[in-house]
Amino acid sequence: MDGKAIDKRAKKNSWFLGTSSFLNDIGGEMIVPILPFYIVALGGGGIALGLVAGLREGLSSIFKILGGWFSDRTGERKTFVFLGYFFSFIAKFFIGLAASWQQLLAFVSFERFGKFRDAPRDAVISYSTKITGKNFGIVQMMDVLGGILGMILLLFLLNKFSLDFKNLIFIAAGISAFSLIPLFFVKESKFKAARKNLAYGIKHLNPKLKYFVFVSSFFAFANFGLYMFLLLAAQELTKNFTASILLYILFNATYAIFLVPFGILSDKIGRKKIIFLGYFLFMLVAIGFIYAEKLIYFIMLFAVYGLVYATSHASQRALVADLSGKMKGTAFGFFYTATGLAGIPGGIIAGILWNVNPKLMFFYLAVLGFVSIILLCFVKEK
Repeated sequence: MDGKAIDKRAKKNSWFLGTSSFLNDIGGEMIVPILPFYIVALGGGGIALGLVAGLREGLSSIFKILGGWFSDRTGERKTFVFLGYFFSFIAKFFIGLAASWQQLLAFVSFERFGKFRDAPRDAVISYSTKITGKNFGIVQMMDVLGGILGMILLLFLLNKFSLDFKNLIFIAAGISAFSLIPLFFVKESKFKAARKNLAYGIKHLNPKLKYFVFVSSFFAFANFGLYMFLLLAAQELTKNFTASILLYILFNATYAIFLVPFGILSDKIGRKKIIFLGYFLFMLVAIGFIYAEKLIYFIMLFAVYGLVYATSHASQRALVADLSGKMKGTAFGFFYTATGLAGIPGGIIAGILWNVNPKLMFFYLAVLGFVSIILLCFVKEK
């Protein structure tokens, strides 16, 4: 298969995988905006919120590296992607059954176990193609667009039928089941399975990749799931649940609009410049929330926070693909595990600082953002 045919297949796979992500996130993002309020309703406070925000990515990240490594070892990517989406929609039903914030914490963590699909999915996208920035941008854009539609549907169901949190979650789980259908049309490129154990695979990853994973993990320590705290801050300012959700939709809309353009730009000018912009914008957002006391400032900051995700997420994954060599599944799993685990202590510390003073938490995050920029300067792309 020639280069053009490979890139064409990669593009088709990106759209099919993006459609699965779109459908899954309609359900997923119906749940995410109500999680902070669900936690409070079940008796949780700032520390509980930080735990859920951190563990939502952290514990499940262990399974991401296993999914990536198994896909390298078995020569199968698509099977692990399918199982991941299947597990995710089943686990969403259990979230609706939570009777305490501790149970909610456990069920949210179980739902994220399905994320072991991420590393094999990204390996399917990146294998034998050089336009990874654009393709990752397509998948992430579809993911975010699904989230936006999910939040719009959430507002409709809340205002039209006044459903409680549990019923909304059950509906979200049902919608996520449809994410399995597009996966049947994905065609993966053949590759030779790497019969290496996990420790060997990690040990022999590119040293440049390992350093970048360290830098991105430090950034994840700061950007651990911050939007949950931003939703609470918006609620305290506006005293209106719908207004908070609309701000979250603005964040996601900005994220979706600029994902592909920044992905294409990273293909042309390099990943590092785009990631640098994302880290810098994160620092500005953290500083901005220290002083924001009017709705107009919140609108601007939520939009800029969308740019943080648009510039950092797809470009970081594309850089991992650039530096990963043949062990792409293991490389992506290592990246997701390291960044996910960093979010656990990051969320807990932020939750403690939030209980003391929200402004103190944002100052702390601004400092971490600045240090992330310094560390990024020593990353080598080639």
